[in-house]
Amino acid sequence: MLKVLQSPSKYVQGPDALAKIADYIAPLGKKAFVIADEFVFSLVKEIVEKSCQTQNIPYSEAIFQGECSAKEIDRLSDAFKQSGADIVVGIGGGKTLDAAKAVAHYGHAPIIIAPTIASTDAPTSALSVIYTDNGEFESYLLYPKNPDVVLMDTRIIANAPVRLFVAGMGDALATYFEARSCSEAQKTTMAGGLTSLAAMSLATLCYETLLEEGFKAKLAVENKVSTKAVENIVEANTLLSGLGFESAGLAAAHAIHNGLTVIEACHDRYHGEKVAFGTLVQLVLENSPMDEIEEVLDFCTQVGLPVTLAELGLTADAPNYHELLHAAAELSCAKGETIHNMPFEVKVEDVYAALLTADRFGRAWRNEDI
Repeated sequence: MLKVLQSPSKYVQGPDALAKIADYIAPLGKKAFVIADEFVFSLVKEIVEKSCQTQNIPYSEAIFQGECSAKEIDRLSDAFKQSGADIVVGIGGGKTLDAAKAVAHYGHAPIIIAPTIASTDAPTSALSVIYTDNGEFESYLLYPKNPDVVLMDTRIIANAPVRLFVAGMGDALATYFEARSCSEAQKTTMAGGLTSLAAMSLATLCYETLLEEGFKAKLAVENKVSTKAVENIVEANTLLSGLGFESAGLAAAHAIHNGLTVIEACHDRYHGEKVAFGTLVQLVLENSPMDEIEEVLDFCTQVGLPVTLAELGLTADAPNYHELLHAAAELSCAKGETIHNMPFEVKVEDVYAALLTADRFGRAWRNEDI
C-alpha cells in the first residue's frame, strides 16, 4: 500500500490574521458565503466586513444552529445555492467548521476555515464528523480534498474560554499514541494510505510540544494574552495534530470518544476532553508502561483535562452505570470504527474493562477514595 500525506493548501497563523481574510478570499471567489453562529458573528462581523470592503468582496451571512447534522447541512446548503456565492467561509468552532466543509463539498466550492478557538484538530482535515440532531456520533464524512485555506487568529483564540483551549490539547494528546498504534499495525489512515515518516514525525512533535508548552500556554490564555507558548500550542492543536491524525492514523482514543457520546451525562463535555480520557483508556488497552501512563496523567492534571469518568459527568452512583459503560464500549467497537486500527484485536469486553481501569488510574492519581 502507498503512503499518503495530505494537508490544506495554505495554513496561516498569527495575531489579527482574521483582518486579512479577504486577501485569501479574493483569489478563490467573487462572493463569500460566511457561516458562523450568532455569538461568533457578534465577535467577528466588523472585522470580516472591514476586510471584505478592502477587496470589494460581497458576502452573505448564514447562522449555524448548533449541531453538525444532516438536517443542518441540508439547510445551509440550500441557503448557499440561493445566495449566489461561489466560496464558503466557515468561522467559529469545530461543528460550525465541519458543517461549512460539507456545504462547500456539496456546493462544489472552495472553502476557507477560520477557527475562533483551538479546541480540536479538525480544521485542517478533509473530513467532517456528523452527529444526530441529538448530538450523538453518527459517521465521518470524507472529502476528496482538504480546505483551501486555514486561518488561525491567535489574538481571538487567546481571548476564548481557556477550557476550550485546553480541550484542544486533549484532542492533540491522542495524536501521537494513535499514530503509533496505526503505524505499528500498518493500517490505513484517514488519508487513504500508510503512515509516512513525515506524518509520524509531526505526531511526535505534537506530543513533545504539548508537554513542553501546554501549561505555560494555559496560564497565558487564562489572562487573555497570546505568548510564544500560546502560538506553539495553537500550532500543535491545529496543524501538527490535524496533519498527524489524518495522515498518521486514528486508533482507540477517538473510538472511545465516539462511544462516550451515547452517554447523555457526557454530552456537555467537549470533544477533546473525552478524547483525553480516551487516550488513557487506549494506554490501558495497550498495557503501556507505568511511566508513560503517569506522564499522561500528570499532563492532564496539570492543564486541567479529565482523568476520571466523574469528570466527564458519569459518576459511579449513576443509574445503570455499568450498562452505560458497556453501551459505550459497544459503540466504540462498531464496525468500521478506528479502534480496529490497533495492532491487536479489541473486543467490547476489553474496552469495558479498560474504561473502568482507566477511571481507577485517574482516581488513584488524584488520591480519591477508590
